[in-house]
Amino acid sequence: MANMLEILAERMNFDYELVQPSDHIWGGPQPDGSWTGLLGMLQRKDVEFAVGPFGVTPQRETVCDFSHPFFSENNAILMIRPTLQSDMSGFLKPFAMEVWMLTIVSLVTVVLAIALVVKAEANVFNLLSRDTFAQAAMWGVKTLTQESSDWMPKKDGGRLIVTTWLLASLVFMSSYGGILTAMLTVPRVTIPIDSLADLVSQSDLPWRLEAGSMMFQYFQESEDKVRRKVFTDTAGTFPDCWASREDIASGEFAAICDRTTMKKAMSWDFSTSGQCHLYISRENVYSNVLISMAFKINSTYRPRANKIIRAVKESGILDKWLAAEITNTTQCLRPPTSDRREGIAPLNTEAMSGPFMVLAAGLIVSVLTFITELGICYMHGGSDNSASLTTQRTSVI
Repeated sequence: MANMLEILAERMNFDYELVQPSDHIWGGPQPDGSWTGLLGMLQRKDVEFAVGPFGVTPQRETVCDFSHPFFSENNAILMIRPTLQSDMSGFLKPFAMEVWMLTIVSLVTVVLAIALVVKAEANVFNLLSRDTFAQAAMWGVKTLTQESSDWMPKKDGGRLIVTTWLLASLVFMSSYGGILTAMLTVPRVTIPIDSLADLVSQSDLPWRLEAGSMMFQYFQESEDKVRRKVFTDTAGTFPDCWASREDIASGEFAAICDRTTMKKAMSWDFSTSGQCHLYISRENVYSNVLISMAFKINSTYRPRANKIIRAVKESGILDKWLAAEITNTTQCLRPPTSDRREGIAPLNTEAMSGPFMVLAAGLIVSVLTFITELGICYMHGGSDNSASLTTQRTSVI
């Protein structure tokens, strides 16, 4: 826009002075009908035109006249780039929750079926049957975890159920082991926010809106449930996306910005650090908004400026300027799921914390169970001793 201003000044033969509004925002309507920011200066005719560029909206056209558009712009969500992180529950991720629940239900059903059939067969064939349910439960768990067991039903009815469960367990655990190995070998990055619905449904990363921007006004006036929540649950505002690029890259908050500015921020980030710390959501928040300069209403500069803007745009000079400003974005525009570790990295304790916690919980439950058994045995033993002592005293008497 600085290049465009220089061409306009040269071709139209005028001098200019750059003036900023006191509130340093693009501008929005007030309850009394006045406007703030740059658009307020145009409404009051304090300036001849504002470089911007601005997103063209019908409401803004009531206080200014827009130039011939430079291009159409899309708005999306800019946030810290998702990275590979350890997941305590990662060992449960090979199966969806529904599959785990169905597997547990299948195990319980098979154990009950085996126990009932074995008991029925014992009654029919006069077989000895002791602790049938406990043996069937232990056998079902061992089979599911691919462990061997010496117990086996003695008749064909129970063995048919056993054979069916052996085949099902083989499929379950082979699938689980293969998927878990693939997840540990080739880890994938999870993208928690890729749309407005994702943004408002999470609470880990706050979001802010650009003060006095078209998007601020858009969300403020929207009646859509999700977009309304974007405005009501916002963590505040920020001056503009470019000025707040470091805060966004450090994960302080997510922002809704135009893609051109976001690409410029990515270019700066990669050029200064050699790494990618920013991510642009795949879903557009707002699409195809026209981008233009803004002139005060009935400005005599606007008709000639339109001719020059049109010529610069059609000659490809505008695209050349944009390409010169936005470089080194190819790597950062790749999805985070394409990021890979260099070489094979060993699993750390954080990655394996889930299985260790399950092991610790099992040990604690085992110790508590043992202590409870000791208490029960002590109580029963004490009662037996008392009864024996009473009997001995009676005998003596």
